Amino acid sequence: MASFSLFQRLSRTFRDNHRTVKLVLLCTAVSGGGIVAYGELAPSEAVVTDRKKVVVLGTGWAATSFMKNLDSPKYEVQVISPRNYFAFTPLLPSVTCGTVEARSIVEPVRNIFRKKKVDVQFSEAECFKIDAENRKVYCRSNANNSLNGKEEFVVDYDYLIIGVGANVNTFNTPGVVENCHFLKEVEDAQKIRRTVIDCFERANLPEVSEEEKKRILHFAIVGGGPTGVEFAASLHDFVNEDLVRLYPGIKDLVKITVLEAGDHILSMFDKRITAFAEDKFHRTGIDVKTGSMVVKVSEKEISTKELKNGGNITTIPYGMAVWSTGIGTRPFIKDFMSQIGQASRRALATDEWLRVEGCNNVYALGDCATINQRKVMKDIAAIFKKADKHNSGTLMVKEFQDVMKDICVRYPQVELYLKSKQMRNIADLLKEARGDVKKETVELNIDELKTALSKVDSQMKFLPATAQVASQQGIYLAKCFNRMEECEKNPEGPLRFRGEGRHRFNPFRYKHLGQFAPLGGEQTAAQLPGDWVSIGHSSQWLWYSVYASKQVSWRTRALVVTDWTRRFIFGRDSSRI
Repeated sequence: MASFSLFQRLSRTFRDNHRTVKLVLLCTAVSGGGIVAYGELAPSEAVVTDRKKVVVLGTGWAATSFMKNLDSPKYEVQVISPRNYFAFTPLLPSVTCGTVEARSIVEPVRNIFRKKKVDVQFSEAECFKIDAENRKVYCRSNANNSLNGKEEFVVDYDYLIIGVGANVNTFNTPGVVENCHFLKEVEDAQKIRRTVIDCFERANLPEVSEEEKKRILHFAIVGGGPTGVEFAASLHDFVNEDLVRLYPGIKDLVKITVLEAGDHILSMFDKRITAFAEDKFHRTGIDVKTGSMVVKVSEKEISTKELKNGGNITTIPYGMAVWSTGIGTRPFIKDFMSQIGQASRRALATDEWLRVEGCNNVYALGDCATINQRKVMKDIAAIFKKADKHNSGTLMVKEFQDVMKDICVRYPQVELYLKSKQMRNIADLLKEARGDVKKETVELNIDELKTALSKVDSQMKFLPATAQVASQQGIYLAKCFNRMEECEKNPEGPLRFRGEGRHRFNPFRYKHLGQFAPLGGEQTAAQLPGDWVSIGHSSQWLWYSVYASKQVSWRTRALVVTDWTRRFIFGRDSSRI
């Protein structure tokens, strides 16, 4: 027994110190048994004494991707968020209808951080103020997690990473906050699920009139974007595949309506997908009202302004309304924006390296920020001067080609413009501006360069507020932090056209990997790179494989796949919990 106890202690020591301790265990069969242990300290990494304090606000896609990829021990990290888990938000519509359970798409952040060699501390609290001048963030602990009555605390930082996402944008529409459901958090999805079942149970009561049953079973979705469309499709499947068997007397009274202010749903997708989605919804009985702008929401009615019919106001009775349109700025981010002179913007403006404009050590990524891409025409004089190495006042085509790579890296709209015009290089661009320039000895002055690049900035585009963008930004910023010290000594970015030397890193470049729009009935529309569109059952299986592979842990991956399997065999869970 004593030997077994000793073995347990040694085993625990090995597990806790497997990187620095070597153990050799020799078990013998001599009378009474015995055990010999030999311990040797392996060469340890140099202890970092001067570590920088990095404070990360949020546990969403951007912040979690940053933390998962940060592996430099030169940082001391504190993560602050009101929720202690990461949620796989693309599957929230599936949670609303019981296709996937809420627990299957969340992973405790401490599970994500605990295996890293970076010193990470987590505080379940929310930030309510940022003091960039003094490098402090002011936080408030949750109401049920007060620190011995002291609910507020201050955290100092050397670097601040803001990845707090965004609020729902109600556009100040009266009654939305009081009467509509949102679909941003796991709690929202669970609340919608309970409300759907409540509507069916209320409509099934014997004393409820036929007219009232129709109102209760009318589900209105405001917003024809990916989230609204997927929720409408998921709800339709839930009703027609599961609930009709449980509530046969009221199945014909159910109505689902999608209200979209624009001309089409899924307007950010290829037109082929938009047309297919609208046609499929029409065939399956989902009512799509385009050109309908919601102007008021009361307890039982939604008022819409019909933009296609002269602005007439109509009212629609409903039982449950889900608001799924637009994103807004969180209050403390608004205060911070006012503090740094960005009060007029809808989101924090950053440079191409995700650094908040006006703050050297503050970075913002995800839905709370937008990249303010610098225009080529603003820097045209600096570009010309940098390329004109001989200060002759004119540029030869070859001179300009020498800095063309740096220009394309620093100003990605140049490369996009060349591709859109099917041009191979700068020579083709100059041809458009001044004719034949086959010879590298042809010279051009700054006015001719302005003419050649005058239309380039038309290719500038804002990045969409999606999980894919936020995840790529988090990965990019973590790689920058991992190589911060190395790149300080040996910069690897493009030329500084308005300064000397080179930038430390290449700017962030978003790579679009495609997007999905589940349309119900085991059919999904997929728009993939290369203008490739796929619609149907095969795309649904691609959706399954991608969303399973993108889970942050093997635990959630197994749970999600299990939930899908359970749904195929037993159907969705319709109990109200």
